[in-house]
Amino acid sequence: MLNRIVKLAIVTAVTASLTLTFAGCTKGGSATNGPSEEGGISTLSMWTHNAGNTDELNAIEQVVSDYNASQTKYKVELQAFPQDSYNQSVVAAASAKKLPCILDIDGPNVPNWAWAGYLAPIEGMDDTLSKFLPTVLGKWSDKTYSYGYYDVALNLATRTTTLEKYDIRIPSMDKPWTKDEFTAALKKVKDSGDFQYPLDLQTGNTGEWWPYAYSPFLQSAGGDLINRSDFKSADSVLNGPEAVAWGEWFRSLVTEEYMPLKSGADPAKDFLNGKTAILYTGSWSAADAREKFGDDVLFVPPVDLGKGPKIGGGSWQWGISTQCGAAEGAQDYMKFAAADKYVASVSKATGTIPATDAGADMVPGYEAGGENDIFRQFSKKYALLRPETPGYPFIATEFTKIAQDILNGADPKTALDTAVKNIDANQESNNFFE
Repeated sequence: MLNRIVKLAIVTAVTASLTLTFAGCTKGGSATNGPSEEGGISTLSMWTHNAGNTDELNAIEQVVSDYNASQTKYKVELQAFPQDSYNQSVVAAASAKKLPCILDIDGPNVPNWAWAGYLAPIEGMDDTLSKFLPTVLGKWSDKTYSYGYYDVALNLATRTTTLEKYDIRIPSMDKPWTKDEFTAALKKVKDSGDFQYPLDLQTGNTGEWWPYAYSPFLQSAGGDLINRSDFKSADSVLNGPEAVAWGEWFRSLVTEEYMPLKSGADPAKDFLNGKTAILYTGSWSAADAREKFGDDVLFVPPVDLGKGPKIGGGSWQWGISTQCGAAEGAQDYMKFAAADKYVASVSKATGTIPATDAGADMVPGYEAGGENDIFRQFSKKYALLRPETPGYPFIATEFTKIAQDILNGADPKTALDTAVKNIDANQESNNFFE
């Protein structure tokens, strides 16, 4: 379940970097992909990455079917691609001026694809989209280019009985664990010898998982991937004192043997089987944990390293291509498809956090006070989008490399300085994506 949702929520950094490389080749491409017509009905092509995600694909197919039945001017035709090849297919289609009218996009890629000329802004939906979680909206340069039906929320999963046994305070949203409290808790668990490791941060995962999962700790410490005031330089935020302190803390989790250098093949199973006391995971694993532990399981905020807990935000979203010759029809579909009932049906199919309050009320467990409402609250309070710059794919690759290097023993300051040098050079070489 974890691997599926991680893939669902975030694209690999390798693919994202490939997107950045090719994006510059098509910036400003002209719209050439007109709709086909049959019997006076304009056919709008629509692409999704969900060929391998049957439940989500079925939910999207229902939205399309409902739209097609609701009017007689347009007909949307959906084509599903395997996720592993989806982004490459979009890049190739953009270069050939053959993008579909409507397509889904992984949230962190939206600024890059908008800058590249792939995406057109969404128009006439400000009131509707104001009701969506901010993290499910893809924005760049003060314009909205996409919206999504759902998000996921990272958290620390543990058990009430575990914390009580070692006299560890149960944290809350109002009072999460501090850095010192968290370290003391890990030491107590380690010293007991009852677990293989006190903590599992799932360091065996690859690709975009690294910036998605671990840059929020950097941000909680007071650093960041890039200066968000102008998105030009990472200097001082990625290699300043707060960032260095994050790197030292991150490495200490391994040197103090609080967590493995590289997690096992299935960290969620290790937690369920009692090998670890605390698992850094997401809302997607709640059902299995509840089935195993019942009311004993706890989902608590990530540790506060100084600036409050932070979690990654942004998942798959829908937008309109600039190469659509029937932009009015595509905009019409986007307005129709944003209904709360579709937010509910898609998030229910995927087991994810509904993007609107009204949609959440339609999904058992996510209604106010429901057992999964805690994850919506985490998302509302702690979620931070990955930097909304077209340079993000390169930034993600650099962060992944230095985070891995730091865990493997590299000097944090040296590694972070190298990342800043590379990121700043890339931003400057692209004229800061202006």
